Amino acid sequence: MLLDKKEAESAPSGVHLQPSVVRLALGGMIAMSVAMGIGRFVYTPLLPELMDGLHLSPSDAGLIASANYVGYLLGAILAAYGWAAGRERNMFLAGLVAMTLLLAAMPFAGGVWALSIIRFAAGIASAFVMIFSSTIIFGHFDKAGRGGLQALHFGGVGLGIAVSAILLLVLIATQAHWTAGWYASAIMAFVGSIAAAILVRADPVRSANGHREPPLNWDRPLVLITVAYGLFGAGYIVTATFLVAIVRGGHEQSVLEGWVWLAAGIAAGPSVLFWAPLHRRFGLIATFAIGCLVEAFGVSASVLMPLPFGPFIGGVLLGGTFVAVTALGLNIGRMLAPQSQRRVFASMTAAFGTGQIVGPVVAGYLADLSGSYTSGSLVAALALVVSALLAIMARAHEPGTQN
Repeated sequence: MLLDKKEAESAPSGVHLQPSVVRLALGGMIAMSVAMGIGRFVYTPLLPELMDGLHLSPSDAGLIASANYVGYLLGAILAAYGWAAGRERNMFLAGLVAMTLLLAAMPFAGGVWALSIIRFAAGIASAFVMIFSSTIIFGHFDKAGRGGLQALHFGGVGLGIAVSAILLLVLIATQAHWTAGWYASAIMAFVGSIAAAILVRADPVRSANGHREPPLNWDRPLVLITVAYGLFGAGYIVTATFLVAIVRGGHEQSVLEGWVWLAAGIAAGPSVLFWAPLHRRFGLIATFAIGCLVEAFGVSASVLMPLPFGPFIGGVLLGGTFVAVTALGLNIGRMLAPQSQRRVFASMTAAFGTGQIVGPVVAGYLADLSGSYTSGSLVAALALVVSALLAIMARAHEPGTQN
């Protein structure tokens, strides 16, 4: 559906004809697949072979993962400021290009610090793609009254995870060298980046007065939900980082690793749609809390239940919750700060990134001490429970609407 004449005349300068919102949603889905599903989460299925190939310990792996999330945090902070106004599409595309190059650079790094630097830079790139693509696309969804298309946009994360799982199954079947997965990921990211650039040819919807966004009003509900979002990041990321390593468990490579990660990706794809009825019935904040509790059960199950049941349950509940809860958190931020959407996107993402930095480091350190990922996963589950409680408190203190 193209914009009508009146809408086209009011389109941002430099954009002669806006694409349909469905086309934007497809472009956003592919961009999220590249930057998040592949760029960030391909680390999980490729981690056990990376650890074996370079003789890395669990704490080394946690440090490298956390470096990515430090970059994600820095990228979110940088994106919060007004320097990018009018340059959102350029920064979104730059993030995709950088992600592709950084995936290809992984095989050339021979140690923990080199790998950490590459993953740090990749974290910045993924945050730029996440925030700037969402800023562009969600405004057009709102203007067209098609907010439901956010499910397609966020579904790209699950698509990328599923693609990376299929890649792992191919690598296992061909007994490929550990470096092959990173090269293949870079090729997939290159193709996806081109597709996203073609589909997303729009600037953000500007306010009529052209004023910059006002500063955030840090009232109690916004503070509570931001802290809750950070704890959610710390909790889910332990399973999202170490799930395939949990399946490996010190044994030989198994095809089960690929199937567990594929289950996570398949569950993630439609998860936003799956949670929509709960959102409509109970509201954003209550549904966020429910999602955190469900994810806490999955994180615990991944290490407390025997193979193959525990990791499969953990993978399905990971995929079935984390994309949807991530989207719910961002939408809660938009609801609480409707006039400062880019700022609240960036602030929430920064809290999320802070949690993600802490989670893998703590879990990797505990795995070194105990010889398993059980204790780290249970700490992560506790963080998710606390996140749910804080969200409930935020809902109780929210003025006016309780949604």
